[in-house]
Amino acid sequence: MKIAGVELLRVAMPLVAPFRTSFGTETTRDILLVRAVTADAEGWGECVAMSSPRYSSEYVDAAADVLRRFLVPALLAAEPPGAHAVADLLAPFKGHRMAKAALETAVLDAELRAAGRSFARELGAVRDRVPCGVSVGIMDSIPALLDAVGGYLAEGYLRIKLKIEPGWDVEPVRAVRERYGDDVLLQVDANTAYTLADAGQLARLDPFDLLLIEQPLDEDDVLGHAELARLVRTPVCLDESIGSARDAAAAIRLGACRVVNVKPGRVGGYLEARRIHDVCAARGVAVWCGGMLETGLGRAANVALAALPGFTLPGDTSASGRYYAADITEPFVLDDGHLPVPALPGLGVAPLPGRLAEVTTAAEWLTG
Repeated sequence: MKIAGVELLRVAMPLVAPFRTSFGTETTRDILLVRAVTADAEGWGECVAMSSPRYSSEYVDAAADVLRRFLVPALLAAEPPGAHAVADLLAPFKGHRMAKAALETAVLDAELRAAGRSFARELGAVRDRVPCGVSVGIMDSIPALLDAVGGYLAEGYLRIKLKIEPGWDVEPVRAVRERYGDDVLLQVDANTAYTLADAGQLARLDPFDLLLIEQPLDEDDVLGHAELARLVRTPVCLDESIGSARDAAAAIRLGACRVVNVKPGRVGGYLEARRIHDVCAARGVAVWCGGMLETGLGRAANVALAALPGFTLPGDTSASGRYYAADITEPFVLDDGHLPVPALPGLGVAPLPGRLAEVTTAAEWLTG
């Protein structure tokens, strides 16, 4: 597979509203896009690293640096036979899964566009639309939270996820349940904000019939999650702790989780994400597709992944308008609580040139 060059683009995407989690508040996404150009097509990948290393050790400036100095030169020098060879080619460079995922996705997109195959078909999708949930950040007050949740339910979202942290957990969940009832699919996400010493507090969430509690403890504390799973009734879901299919298999064997959130950027790409899906499906563990405030490029790939058979819970594959007033692709629009799975070759979407130009802050072309 002859790759003529790779372009790194930085774009600044203002959010429609501040998004607060236990590790910080975002108002604008600083996003790194990767464009791989071959003789037959071009492909796009989106790096989901954040501006600072708060969600994970990766951050967008480091992703750009490792791509520029190591990953892209290795790719251009090797001329891999296809996207499935990219992960092994980049394996000598430790870590940097989000950067690797963006590059692999760009190569895979180009390959599939040239071959006339869709992302969904390549991954093994079995549905042409997927059910959607929405992630609700930490609010300044309970009334503000209730208004936000009510608005999302009115839009048709089928599942609500509440971000939580110590001091903002039981009462917001109680308020949502009391206002909107037990039929609402509800889950919480702690983003590693608790320790095992908080097990008693987390057990206070059990009466609210939550789908799951996501990543309550530190990402390295898999044994702690296994112990917590014995102390609470609410199913424990792992997110940051799962970096590969091997991680997923080990966590399941230890009893550390009953659900896994699959974020392709976090695990090194969509091909590894599919392997995690397969591992979990073989062991009867539910999976769902997480989100990282992606543009339409990353959203298209996530929707295709969420259409695989093992994704039995609604994911964070929200409509474009949840985060951006104007996306860089044609927007994804919610229809009866679902998003359509793109069927055109590759990702099935591409940046709108005018909109991309408006939000691009830097561009760099790399060749061998």
